[in-house]
Amino acid sequence: FSQIYITISRVVAMFSESPIKRRKSTRINVGNVPIGDGAPIAVQSMTNTDTMDVDATVAQIQAIQDAGADIVRVSVPTMDAAEAFKSIKEQVSIPLVADIHFDYRIALKVAKYGVDCLRINPGNIGSEERIRAVVDSAREHNIPIRIGVNGGSLERDLQEKYGEPTPEALLESAMRHVDILRRLDFDQFKISVKASDVFLAVGAYRLLAKEIDQPLHLGITEAGGMRSGSVKSAVGLGMLLAEGIGDTLRVSLAADPVQEIKVGFDILKSLRIRSRGINFIACPSCSRQEFDVVSTMNQLEERLEDIIEPVSVSVIGCVVNGPGEALVSDIGLAGANRRSGLYINGERQKARIDNNNIVEQLEGYVRDFIDKKQSQTPIDVKIVE
Repeated sequence: FSQIYITISRVVAMFSESPIKRRKSTRINVGNVPIGDGAPIAVQSMTNTDTMDVDATVAQIQAIQDAGADIVRVSVPTMDAAEAFKSIKEQVSIPLVADIHFDYRIALKVAKYGVDCLRINPGNIGSEERIRAVVDSAREHNIPIRIGVNGGSLERDLQEKYGEPTPEALLESAMRHVDILRRLDFDQFKISVKASDVFLAVGAYRLLAKEIDQPLHLGITEAGGMRSGSVKSAVGLGMLLAEGIGDTLRVSLAADPVQEIKVGFDILKSLRIRSRGINFIACPSCSRQEFDVVSTMNQLEERLEDIIEPVSVSVIGCVVNGPGEALVSDIGLAGANRRSGLYINGERQKARIDNNNIVEQLEGYVRDFIDKKQSQTPIDVKIVE
């Protein structure tokens, strides 16, 4: 009976859908990436290179794409940068969003150069004639628009009206831009209401989700450095995603953009919304550990970061929790004296892993597991005497 229970638990844990019921929204397409209407939540980042440095920007876009990004945003602040964007676009395959402020001519230029989405605030573009020109160009080239409202750059009259950034202030700012697009009969847009404060951002998104049907782009803006920003983003985005709010997201970190993608997928993975790469289950280590769990995990994460196949790997340093976690993992390690127990597909193997060579051996088993997963070829398990 216990084995049946474990097997059922493993199947439920690994293959059941997330219990989250997502908010219904309309569909737009950023290049070949669908956003909204039940499409997988897209993960994106933004380059931090000088756009005029085409080679550096292309290299960073490629690195971001290799990390798993669905979309990349590029700042295009000048007409010269627009010309650089043309060259960049020709050299990459991932959909690109052009980040544009104030100068409507830049939007018209990158639209001709094949941009996949325009990030603008219609109210900042200028006259009605200029806004219409941008919208008409977006319509002609089948390009969606992202409205980006930020708690740090609210309109002066809204700052005076509310005294400080509030969820209601962000909502009012967002609806001003939405109303402009509606008046121009343009509905191919997504929208964000970001703030650096978790409760401010979450409150604004909750209000906005009730007002419009368009897709929502989630983010806690200017979240901070790698550690603090990841925590803040996980809390804020996690609250919204758990409520079914959000169709695409960016984790904003003062760090390498590649790390934004990794954290974004980790957030989605923890909520069972999207799975990409290895889901590590590891103990925090204690005096019971039979090997150095922390060092082992650091090395494994670095060595296996190229893996994109969804697979669960548990690394537990003792026999108290090790077997239980290993039984519900694709590959599991339960720490024991000198040689640790190995589990594959929830089954205890005769093979044991030498504690002095855990990283190399476990990496080999993970890669072998992935290589043979599709063909269902038995894993080659080496016996350690």
